Amino acid sequence: MAANDIAMGVTEDSAVQDFLQILEEHRRNCEKQGKYVEAEIAKNRLDELREHEENRRREAMRSRQIAERLGVEEAHMLEFQQFNALWDKRMAEFEQKSADLVQTMRERHQAEINEYLRQLQQEPLKRPKFSKELLNLRRIQQTLAKQKQYSEAHKVKLKGDNLEAFELEKMRNQHQVRMQTLAEKFKAKQEGEMLALEKRIESGREEQKKQRQMDLERLLQRYQNVKTELESQQNIERIRSDKFSKFTNRRKNDRPWETGAHAR
Repeated sequence: MAANDIAMGVTEDSAVQDFLQILEEHRRNCEKQGKYVEAEIAKNRLDELREHEENRRREAMRSRQIAERLGVEEAHMLEFQQFNALWDKRMAEFEQKSADLVQTMRERHQAEINEYLRQLQQEPLKRPKFSKELLNLRRIQQTLAKQKQYSEAHKVKLKGDNLEAFELEKMRNQHQVRMQTLAEKFKAKQEGEMLALEKRIESGREEQKKQRQMDLERLLQRYQNVKTELESQQNIERIRSDKFSKFTNRRKNDRPWETGAHAR
């Protein structure tokens, strides 16, 4: 489509120039033949056509430059949309992978704590280490029994049994406390591991955001550079076009008799 438009524009320009040349030759012939009225009409028509052609050329340049700027804007918007789509996908994949890592660790931790608690529950109580008081009562009990002082031996035995039950309960409680302490330490270790993972994920997330912002700034800078370069080129083109128009008009006004020669 663009190639066809350019070809049509070149053909139209050529036709206009041909017509201007024919009209200029007609004016010059009328001037030579003394047909000044017809020469004046031809001159006025030439001025109108030249002005019209200049306006048409200027409008064509303006339209083309607008199309060029719109093309840059559209290309930038497309690149910006693709940029956001790519980064949205990349960050979504990061979040999914992070969630998978957390879930995997959570499941592993649950399996590990279950196994650890099972092992703790199966751990037998340590061999009781009774107090000196209880051991002394048992010696007294045995001595009294050997001396056939059964009534006294029975009293000492009851006292020893109560003390032994107390000390065994105390040992069981201490064992339970020890098991609970070990389990809490194990859980604390797991929590530390999970916290470290979450920190790594957060660090990765911030790095992703930082990289996205850096890439966005580079994209915007590229767009600004292209836009500035295009504006500069178009401004130069407009200045050159204006200078050419002024130069052409000045030559036409200063040496109108050469117009036909230059046209040929």
